[in-house]
Amino acid sequence: MKAYPVNSPEAAARVLAMALVADGQYSTTEIRALDRAQAPDRLGISPQAFKTVLDGFCMELLAEGGGQWTGSVDPATRQQLMDEITDPHLQDLILQQCELLMLADGHIADGEVELLDALAASWRRPVRL
Repeated sequence: MKAYPVNSPEAAARVLAMALVADGQYSTTEIRALDRAQAPDRLGISPQAFKTVLDGFCMELLAEGGGQWTGSVDPATRQQLMDEITDPHLQDLILQQCELLMLADGHIADGEVELLDALAASWRRPVRL
């Protein structure tokens, strides 16, 4: 998986992208929720650059799966992405955005809960859902 500079807008956007696919797919409902919350701007990245990060992340996941979508991010990759975010304020912002998008479709999938738990444990933050 491509490495981004620690605490960069791209690294933050990729963690949010990981949250988007945590339930195996992302929906327009979730994308609209992020747009309404101005999530890319709040992370310091343009909406187009966010889409580029999201597309690149999905392509990397497909490449790692041999062209097959597995519907999840393996724990080692998940940890690598979480380790790129060390700033506590940025961690809090990302967690807020993850919670917002996961609640957008009215259902929290098992993969989403698993990701929130992993983020909270790695970053030592409470999950507020």
